[in-house]
Parts: sequence; structure tokens; C-alpha cells
Amino acid sequence: MDTSSILPHTPDLRYLAQIIQLAVAPVFLLAGLGAFLNVCAGRLARIVDRMRTLEPRILGSRGEEHDRLLGEVRLLDRRSRVVSTAIFTTVLAAVLISLVVVLLFMAFLTGYRYGTAIALLFIAAMICTGLGFAIFLHETRLGIRSIQVRAHILEHQADED
Repeated sequence: MDTSSILPHTPDLRYLAQIIQLAVAPVFLLAGLGAFLNVCAGRLARIVDRMRTLEPRILGSRGEEHDRLLGEVRLLDRRSRVVSTAIFTTVLAAVLISLVVVLLFMAFLTGYRYGTAIALLFIAAMICTGLGFAIFLHETRLGIRSIQVRAHILEHQADED
């Protein structure tokens, strides 16, 4: 066994305090990701509610109204998939950050050097976090597009009698 990869096993309380200090930043990051997930879940719930409202209206509509409602439901379906993807990548980031914290404490308890693994996990977590934010940005753009579809109503002129 290569002993150069093993630190002297000394779970000293002085070192534990340092490990706790190192773990604080990732834990705050987890709290921020939790708040972001709450926003994503709220958007997803609103999308689902809107889809459920439109479903019976689609079945009872015809012509242009049917086509408009169907287009809106298709956009809502796409948005729900995009938000779900943002949630997935953000949860994956949270899992990776949790592993970072676990490895910090495992290194303390076992004396093994997990520095490279910790750094790689943290990099992966940051990539997932950024990706989750970028996907969320895309979803908000889709949401704006659904509002702009109705802009024709603002330009509508009532027929003069």
C-alpha cells in the first residue's frame, strides 16, 4: 500500500474546526440552491396549473381558438420539460456539493487525501449549478414568448357598428 497518499491519522479537534470552516461555504451554497429549487418548483406548479386549466377548454374549442390553445399547451409542455431539467441539474449540483462536504470529513476521519476528488466534485457541482441557471434562463425566455403571443390582443380594433 502506498503510504504517501495517507495523512497521519490524527483526528484532532483543532483540525476538526478547520474542516468545519471549510464545509461552511458549501453548506451555504446548498441553502442557495434550495431557494433556487423552490423558485423552479413554483414555476413548474404554475405551468401545470395553467395546463390543467386549458385542457378542458381545448376539448370544447374549434378553429382558431383551438389552434391558439393547442399552441399554448405545447409551449407549456415544453416549458415544464425545461424547468424539470433545470431542477434535475440543480439537484445533481446539490448532491455533488454534499459529497464534497462528506469527503472533507472523511479525509479528516481516515487521513486519506481526497483533495483531487473534492476539487473535481466541486468543479462538477459548479458546472451543474451554472447549467441549471442557464436552463432556467431559457425557460424564462420561453415564458416571455408565451406572453408576447398575446400581444395581438393589444393591437385589436373593435369593429365599428
